[in-house]
Amino acid sequence: MLSHWLFQFADEYTFFNVFRYLTFKSFISFFTAFFVCWFLGPFFIKKMVQKQVKQNVRKDGPETHFKKQGTPTMGGVLIMISILVSALLWMDIFNVYLLSVLALTLSFGLIGYFDDSLTIKRKSSKGLPGKLRLFLEFLASGLVVGYLVFNNQLSTELHFPFFKNLYFDLGYFYILFGSFVVVGCANAVNLTDGLDGLAIVPVMVCAITLGLFAYLAGHFEIASYLNIPHISGAGGLTPLAVSIVAAGMGFLWYNAYPAQVFMGDVGSLGLGGFIGVMAVVTKNELILLLLGGVFVVEALSVITQVVSFKLTGKRVFKMAPIHHHFELKGLVENKIIVRFWIISILLAVLSLSTLKLR
Repeated sequence: MLSHWLFQFADEYTFFNVFRYLTFKSFISFFTAFFVCWFLGPFFIKKMVQKQVKQNVRKDGPETHFKKQGTPTMGGVLIMISILVSALLWMDIFNVYLLSVLALTLSFGLIGYFDDSLTIKRKSSKGLPGKLRLFLEFLASGLVVGYLVFNNQLSTELHFPFFKNLYFDLGYFYILFGSFVVVGCANAVNLTDGLDGLAIVPVMVCAITLGLFAYLAGHFEIASYLNIPHISGAGGLTPLAVSIVAAGMGFLWYNAYPAQVFMGDVGSLGLGGFIGVMAVVTKNELILLLLGGVFVVEALSVITQVVSFKLTGKRVFKMAPIHHHFELKGLVENKIIVRFWIISILLAVLSLSTLKLR
């Protein structure tokens, strides 16, 4: 909104013309989100310690995690505040896509906030009942995706990567499908958030990749050349995606091993919801399986473990999610984290390659 106000002076002062460009808005959004998160970090951590807002470690988790008991949590609040400030200052909040994505991100963050609050109050690893949390997540996703579909702002076509003209129109069933993508992504990120800095970097990698997809989809000539769906106005999501990356960097300053603060469900659900809805809005629902491969494998490891144990009484992994399996096999935490980061970057490059393989 501030950028819109400053642009009004462009006729008198040509310098203010810069506020018409997405690239400049992205740069300034980046630095705003980073410095807000970085600057507020020490104050936030101090307040969380004073209020006893501390992490409760799973009793059945790896023994090496017991030393993390009592680390301040709910650091995702820092990330949510940072991107909200950046959005209100520099982005076009009247853009229907930006408003929808921001609303869903904050809604999932709020669900995570209540979940974290209950775990802290009960001093256990149990928060909101699973069914209630899923209901709230599907409700928020359904409202946002449904709003976009019913207002003809979101196509119900499902496009397949690597193929030029292969797509299926799911009709109104797409609302359920899109909601499933968002909810599934949010919970997969939540499962990944188990080691210091493990989840935040893959989130940042996904965010910048989807931000680029949004920019390309919003540009008619580029979208036509690449044979991807053109979505007028989608480019307005790029500054938001960039601010997610910047806020993630500011948070990582304090979350890197050994973590001074954890993001909690308020962060993992909010950021996971962001990635999911970005994939839906930019029509990259299936590419998300590749781009978010780290999150997909984490979620599948939990599903596999549960199904195997119920059917055969045996476990496939030493512990799920899979990062705990590697811990129990003897890999040190730092090595697991950095390797997962590397894999997420490789998957992002592969995802970008689909732009030309059509």
